Amino acid sequence: MYLYIHSDKTSDDLPEELTAMVKELTHVIDLELTPDRKLAREDVNVVMENLEEKGYHLQMPPDPLKPNLYSGD
Repeated sequence: MYLYIHSDKTSDDLPEELTAMVKELTHVIDLELTPDRKLAREDVNVVMENLEEKGYHLQMPPDPLKPNLYSGD
């Protein structure tokens, strides 16, 4: 799973229910999100909206029983 956190927030600002579920956080990367940026498995506009409204966006791994196969452009 990936947890995006708004640049103005820290892990201390996350809801207690979320931190209890996630347990240990490891910083992986800093991203500058724009409406034009492509993300592999998330809609960047939804991520940006959640960051503004909630201060975070939780991206769960895909369901292994429902593969999202690449069909090309």
